[in-house]
Amino acid sequence: MIVRALMLVIALLVPQAQAAIDTYEFSTPDRQARFSVLTEELRCPKCQNQNIADSNSPIANDLRREIYRMLEEGMSDDEVVNFLVDRYGEFVLYKPPFSTKTLVLWGGPALFLLIGLIMLGGLLRKNRQQKVATQTESGDSAVFADDLNEEERQRLNQLLQGK
Repeated sequence: MIVRALMLVIALLVPQAQAAIDTYEFSTPDRQARFSVLTEELRCPKCQNQNIADSNSPIANDLRREIYRMLEEGMSDDEVVNFLVDRYGEFVLYKPPFSTKTLVLWGGPALFLLIGLIMLGGLLRKNRQQKVATQTESGDSAVFADDLNEEERQRLNQLLQGK
């Protein structure tokens, strides 16, 4: 029973593991190299986190054909990218340009890091203050030993012991 279930799962996953393989006849090796770079740098609109080269979705197949056609017509890489951005938005770019629209995308990680560091600093400060308060209540003045001279330490011990 378990073996059958395992084999069913494997059988269902095998088609998903196959990569999309297209065979295009390029007029120059340069165009083939550009095709490879473009399809790896552009995101599939349907798959969201796969590039066009790796996606097996119908739209990725169409986009690979379209990129092939544009390159064979002599369009530049920028023209191809601009065409796809005009058609599908900046979502197709893995590295969108810095603009007011993408400010959160580029600044978000730095903002979250800053917030995390501020929170960590606050927690450390709170922990340190609680530790000092606990040691002061228990009569342990070791925390203050570096800041006080011998006379001040004796006076502090007297105060803490209630003398």
